Amino acid sequence: MLNHLQLALLVTLWLALIAISSLVFRVLGWTKLKQYPLTVTILILSLMAAPIGGLLRLAMPHAKRIFAMLRPVNSPSIDRLSGCPFFPEDNIWNTSVRNLPADSHSGLYIETMGPDTPFHPDFGAAYGYEYAVVGADEKVADVAFLETPAESDPGPYRIPDNAPVEQGPDGHVLAFDPAHCQLYELYGAKRIGSHEWEAGSGAIFDLRSNQLRPDGWTSADGAGLPILPGLVRFDEVKSGSIRHALRFTTPHTRNAFVWPARHRAASSMNPDLPSMGQRFRLRSSFDVVGFSPETQVILTALKEYGMILADNGGPWFLSGARDSRWRPGVISELRRLRGSDFEAIDSSLLMVTSDSGQARRDNPSLAPPIAGSKNK
Repeated sequence: MLNHLQLALLVTLWLALIAISSLVFRVLGWTKLKQYPLTVTILILSLMAAPIGGLLRLAMPHAKRIFAMLRPVNSPSIDRLSGCPFFPEDNIWNTSVRNLPADSHSGLYIETMGPDTPFHPDFGAAYGYEYAVVGADEKVADVAFLETPAESDPGPYRIPDNAPVEQGPDGHVLAFDPAHCQLYELYGAKRIGSHEWEAGSGAIFDLRSNQLRPDGWTSADGAGLPILPGLVRFDEVKSGSIRHALRFTTPHTRNAFVWPARHRAASSMNPDLPSMGQRFRLRSSFDVVGFSPETQVILTALKEYGMILADNGGPWFLSGARDSRWRPGVISELRRLRGSDFEAIDSSLLMVTSDSGQARRDNPSLAPPIAGSKNK
């Protein structure tokens, strides 16, 4: 980066060049200058050189991220009927919450989170989570944990060398291993060699099990939950049905977590702030008529399964997979929603035990899912 002295010198030289160019134009006039096209071209290029050079210098540290955003990406399809589901059918992620009662603090939560704040789909053609689907013969990778090794699963991690690393400070890596029916997720990841990684923390999820992480443990996410199962994915929207809860963030949370979360990510004790793991749903009265079919798939899922608060982040940021095939119209339609269109719900009625993600299915208040949602 330029230091203050260099920047001041550059600005001074540029202003001097502008003054000289202005004087030349005033004295000679445009009519006479047109007779010397080479001179005019040199003057124009000289004037443009300083700002363009400055922009390039500022962009250099971010070049990798800029090129990554420009790269087209088609997120891999995930076949949930292949014998490796994203958790059992009775898991809390896969359970309808449309008939659960609202949380008694719902109004307070919405007020502190921003009732007028626009909903933000945090995915599209240039941004969102990327993930890898691991081949059956993938080698085991060596992963060293630098921040929270005591709360990170030791392995084995079968993460391919070409697994995409999230650009930015979080550096997430998400890898789905259908052959072993496992999900590997890293936070603050960096590949340091062939099948060698460093990360701040890591978690392995057995996708056939309802077992939660140990009480108080983080994961690659603030709430100690998996990331990939809660993403809005292009292949699901294209299929016409999302049959699980989604993931979202908010800037400020309470120093607490509720089932199925396992970890807190804030220090505030303000009871008006939501806890990690708090579940929200789109109000049943919200009218989805007029939205595109793709957007209606997402809105129906938000009514049926809701979304789980998984980390501190942008306000009302709904997590999704990066994919070049997302239509801009879907993103703009979702931005029409506001925080007041949602309500917090009390999902404690679904809990069997605090250490399991299994959800009760014998509660009389739980009616069948919305027709057409294709819930198992």
